[in-house]
Amino acid sequence: MRAVLTGLALIAAAAALTGCEARVRPPAETGVCFHVVRDGEAVRFNRLAEEQPSIEYCAARLEEMRLRFLRMGGSNREVIGAYNGQFIFVDRAGVSFAQNLDGGRFFALARTGDGRLAVPGAIQHAPPPPPPPAD
Repeated sequence: MRAVLTGLALIAAAAALTGCEARVRPPAETGVCFHVVRDGEAVRFNRLAEEQPSIEYCAARLEEMRLRFLRMGGSNREVIGAYNGQFIFVDRAGVSFAQNLDGGRFFALARTGDGRLAVPGAIQHAPPPPPPPAD
């Protein structure tokens, strides 16, 4: 009986510790844009560009890299980056920012009809056609 209780206690402790695993923190180097590579459990930060004035410029560098790889025959349509302690996610829908890799994302830039990135409020849709004239 005692061995069973000890075993259950160890299993409960192990389960509690896995919930407390440390989150991956992005580098907080000012003005440096990183490309993030997830390889199973490991996460690597590769320096992509320096002296980037804002997170939007870093997103543009990541989009450049994504398109360049697609033109060379790559199949990865999503790129993850990091800038000033935040994660950047670039995919076919647009650009999102997040504080951690697996948390909620803030949608920041949307794709226009021709594939460019723009602030969502700046995208203007064509007005509806005028009604036909009355006979």
